[in-house]
Amino acid sequence: MEHTKADIIFKDFWRSNERFADLFNVVVFGGKEVIKPEALHEMDTDVSGVIQLKDYKETLSRTRDVIKKTAYGVEFVVLGIESQQHIHYAMPLRHMVYDAMSYLKEYQEITRKYKESPEKKTEDEFLSKMRKDDRLHPVITLTVYYGEKQWDGPYCLKDMIVEMPEEIAAIFSDYRMNLLEVQDSDRYVFNNTDVQSVFEITREIFAGHFEKIQEKYGDKQMGSDLLTVVGQMTGSKELIRMSRNREVNSMCEALKKLKEEGEQKGREKEREAVILTMLENNYPISEICKLLKISEEEVLEIRDRK
Repeated sequence: MEHTKADIIFKDFWRSNERFADLFNVVVFGGKEVIKPEALHEMDTDVSGVIQLKDYKETLSRTRDVIKKTAYGVEFVVLGIESQQHIHYAMPLRHMVYDAMSYLKEYQEITRKYKESPEKKTEDEFLSKMRKDDRLHPVITLTVYYGEKQWDGPYCLKDMIVEMPEEIAAIFSDYRMNLLEVQDSDRYVFNNTDVQSVFEITREIFAGHFEKIQEKYGDKQMGSDLLTVVGQMTGSKELIRMSRNREVNSMCEALKKLKEEGEQKGREKEREAVILTMLENNYPISEICKLLKISEEEVLEIRDRK
């Protein structure tokens, strides 16, 4: 089976400026058209850099999922998307590090230009390696969490910090992250039909509402990139494979495969529960293999996994 990495799937999907802009306008800017698709430009996703403070030096390697910049006023804004399948209890910290690395990358670009410039500098500018009037550009990151479980992780850096006395909390520098939960995305109405369809279909699959999907999307033709993203969000490797190989091109065909895959997973879970119950009741592994017609390796794998 062809295995397509999740980051590549999402990069392909959000490469479209229309989808990218609509996601930010609806989720981050409350439906206001702040980001124009035609003004978006791809940026290098590698934000690795070297942090150096006197005798301390460390190289950090970081690659963002998708990052673009857009003109806003006379300057520009940097926008990034991070896709997250599992709840991450340090996500605000990751946000902060990713954004800091983006700022560091721009600062290092400024210092390179500074060194090449023949213009006279003040002592403070020389030490700072940037001019007094040099400015960085704002970085806004949005995490799209597409896991089936409801997000119960932190939403800001303060949520990760021990309980603070009032005096400390008052001066603590918090860092809030922008988070979209696909499971909870029904409160948003997206203008881009691809974004709306992917999130809506994913939600309904998680809820097991296949009839509703059939009723609304059954006869609609869907691009392989849309079906691939739905497959990734719902954990259907088979749907990813089929959409990549052009074996399905409508939601009707995709639903049939998803239901079959779901039923198969259900049967596997039931069998797994039976095996665990038999192990708990001290059934010999050889007897379990004989009764359920499975190999010893399968029984041991299920036992060790639990």
